[in-house]
Amino acid sequence: MKDITSYAEKLLSPSAALIEDIKKIKGDILILGAGGKIGPSIARLAKQAIDEAGMDTRVIGVSRFSEEGLAQQLNAEGIETIVANILDDSQLQDLPEVENVLYLAGTKFGTSNNEPYTWAMNTYLPGRVADKFRNSRIVVYSTGNVYPFTTVASGGATEELSADPVGEYGQSCLGRERLFQYFSSLYHTPLLIYRLNYAIDFHYGVLLEVAKSVLNGKPIDLRTGHVNVIWQGDANEMAIRSLLHCESPSKILNITGPETVSLRWLAGEFGRIFKAEPQFVHEEQPTALLSNAAESFRLFGYPRTTLKQMIEITANWLLEGGKTINKPTHFQERQGQF
Repeated sequence: MKDITSYAEKLLSPSAALIEDIKKIKGDILILGAGGKIGPSIARLAKQAIDEAGMDTRVIGVSRFSEEGLAQQLNAEGIETIVANILDDSQLQDLPEVENVLYLAGTKFGTSNNEPYTWAMNTYLPGRVADKFRNSRIVVYSTGNVYPFTTVASGGATEELSADPVGEYGQSCLGRERLFQYFSSLYHTPLLIYRLNYAIDFHYGVLLEVAKSVLNGKPIDLRTGHVNVIWQGDANEMAIRSLLHCESPSKILNITGPETVSLRWLAGEFGRIFKAEPQFVHEEQPTALLSNAAESFRLFGYPRTTLKQMIEITANWLLEGGKTINKPTHFQERQGQF
């Protein structure tokens, strides 16, 4: 387990390219939603890069920090924390003005039967945040769920494809984008909309879900038979480096890995490692929720972590009994019900 953790931490460490770019980012970095699934790792990555660059830039994480001890851990690592519920406008307005904002706040899991809260978090709150931080550079986390399904042969949706989300989650995320775009145009706020799918590490994600199914002999639904994945550390790097590419009018950028990954092939890879025969139900449909991230590769280069590396570390993590996060991606969902 120690060897796996060390290997994984190496894959989450800052690259030379990130360290060079962090030197060009002027001002402190505020992370809204720093206590969520992605927040702690991106805060740590930014702080490590800043330290290795020999800078004194502050990293400030804002969240309700419902996970016990997380805020204290981040503080011990040199990351400042502010405990706040930014859906409360008075708490939002009390936040410090900063030059750079990474906006990670939002909700996905359990959005079905809780639609009013979903729209408040994913659409109403972004308007308030965009107004508050009108003088900052903002990278806004969004999702490939704003795109329609595309044919597997197409290579996935590019940034030029018109949004056409399936279901209220995707619609509310498009609302998030539209509110930020409106205020970006109104105040000339430099903005980048960061459409991510699907980020994984050894604790959660598409690969972990497929691996668990193979290991436990659970049938895998092939109707959504192809996916994109990217290692969380690489996605975090691209988010931080995106602060240098914010524009007004706002820029849209797809973030994912270069492969259109066959679920059948992926299960077969885990089956080979586990010496288990994958079980499948249904057949692959000709369409899937896929993104083409060629523009991000032009800006940042290809992700450092390969698909084979992700498969290997996920399998080993499971076999060693590593801790996982029980937040399924619902990547198989075709009706937008999350």
